[in-house]
Amino acid sequence: MAAQRAAGAWAAGGAVRWDVDPAPYCCQSAPGGGGGDPNMATSRTFGPEREAEPAKEARVVGSELVDTYTVYIIQVTDGSHEWTVKHRYSDFHDLHEKLVAERKIDKNLLPPKKIIGKNSRSLVEKREKDLEVYLQKLLAAFPGVTPRVLGHFLHFHFYEINGITAALAEELFEKGEQLLGAGEVFAIGPLQLYAVTEQLQQGKPTCASGDAKTDLGHILDFTCRLKYLKVSGTEGPFGTSNIQEQLLPFDLSIFKSLHQVEISHCDAQHIRGLVTSKPTLATLSVRFSATSMKEVLVPEASEFDEWEPEGTALEGPVTAVIPTWQALTTLDLSHNSISEIDESVKLIPKIEFLDLSHNGLLVVDNLQHLYNLVHLDLSYNKLSSLEGLHTKLGNIKTLNLAGNLLESLSGLHKLYSLVNLDLRDNRIEQMEEVRSIGSLPCLEHVSLLNNPLSIIPDYRTKVLAQFGERASEVCLDDTVTTEKELDTVEVLKAIQKAKEVKSKLSNPEKRGGEDSRLSAAPCIRPSSSPPTVAPASASLPQPILSNQGNRVCILLLVEPHSPAWTSWLGWGWGRGANTSF
Repeated sequence: MAAQRAAGAWAAGGAVRWDVDPAPYCCQSAPGGGGGDPNMATSRTFGPEREAEPAKEARVVGSELVDTYTVYIIQVTDGSHEWTVKHRYSDFHDLHEKLVAERKIDKNLLPPKKIIGKNSRSLVEKREKDLEVYLQKLLAAFPGVTPRVLGHFLHFHFYEINGITAALAEELFEKGEQLLGAGEVFAIGPLQLYAVTEQLQQGKPTCASGDAKTDLGHILDFTCRLKYLKVSGTEGPFGTSNIQEQLLPFDLSIFKSLHQVEISHCDAQHIRGLVTSKPTLATLSVRFSATSMKEVLVPEASEFDEWEPEGTALEGPVTAVIPTWQALTTLDLSHNSISEIDESVKLIPKIEFLDLSHNGLLVVDNLQHLYNLVHLDLSYNKLSSLEGLHTKLGNIKTLNLAGNLLESLSGLHKLYSLVNLDLRDNRIEQMEEVRSIGSLPCLEHVSLLNNPLSIIPDYRTKVLAQFGERASEVCLDDTVTTEKELDTVEVLKAIQKAKEVKSKLSNPEKRGGEDSRLSAAPCIRPSSSPPTVAPASASLPQPILSNQGNRVCILLLVEPHSPAWTSWLGWGWGRGANTSF
């Protein structure tokens, strides 16, 4: 039962409060190790009940000629992990000399050198067998702690648990304080974290080799104080091994002061202890790793039938109360396989920046719980509708919807705080759709590239015309609006007004009212000079003038093909321009 396993759980009103993920690998456990969660999945069992470490093997499986010397290919096996190392004979000789000096091994154990015919096939094959026997004897001679020089020769510092942790401890012994003082991001691989997690479970002294520089305590001291962490896995096998680094489990509860975490190419289901950073973590990025938001934000939710975030009124049956990510303001879950915005967002109430791009979202749900959200990236998902979006994004300022399946923008018309909107790479065909965003009072940057409507003639001016008097304030497709475009927008606006008037005049119910209004209006007589106001006339009504630069826009409130229409047919916008309504 989860309540029995949770060290920080307590009963309150029939619900369990899950403070943080259990921290079996915290700093104080270093001297004795042990005490972990027995249910953590791994290729080797986590927890106190561990199988004996399998014997390590090294076999010479082949050779290859490089320039004038032969390189021997060594396959090292450590349990289910295998990797290859390549060395020439002189490397074996150097290794042997050091082991003779440091560990007093038999100096005749290594096959002797050959000067003549050293690259002959028969000699190489015999030497392959002899060198394999040599390596097996060395590993058998040091079954506990492998000498450092032998470990480096077989690349234990890259692939074997004890060798990895020893190398990391030594690095942090030498550079740890400098790295912490610089405040830079510390990059580490899943294999290294896996090795540390495993090492802490072995129940061995933290300095089994006797070298103080390789003491595990250097790692634990560093991780307790580190603020900026980056964990990056690799796609496919790691190095020359068969190790699938991105699938390895590891525990992050050894980190106590994290402000920023970046995780990529890891299996989120195998990441433990991240929730211990809830009190301090402000920025979290998990990419190429998750299939759901719950895996990252509330991994313990799978242990309970019903749960609620801390601070909410409990109405129905709840089996757990889970603390929120109280410091988290930026969350990047892009480039994952997330198909829905689930209720785990209730645990991130202070989020301001949320990136869910490059996932498989079909609808926008649950964002109404994020009252502080101002920047949202939903680009390159599978969204086809925005209906009711304003009820979920009341205070949004930047919204990226590029690369979806949108044909309509009707759900955007009430996002009154919106400043930046990216709609490129969608399926918007009709210019009328732009009217949904044309009235937004704060909108300044809009992108509609690579939509069907973007190939319409005069696309830019027709889009800008939808913003009316604010056309000059809008930057379309990352291009500032020009004066020439603004002039054309004024023309399009005048044409639109004329069409509206014509529509009204053609309406019998309104025509009588319009005629009585026009009969009292003054007229302008055509001449070779700019129009002047003439006495009132029923046939020539007063025009509406609009100046734009050195151009004059004239809108005549007359019925087409009437005498007044004919007499004014020669006037247009700008000198020599043609008039059209």
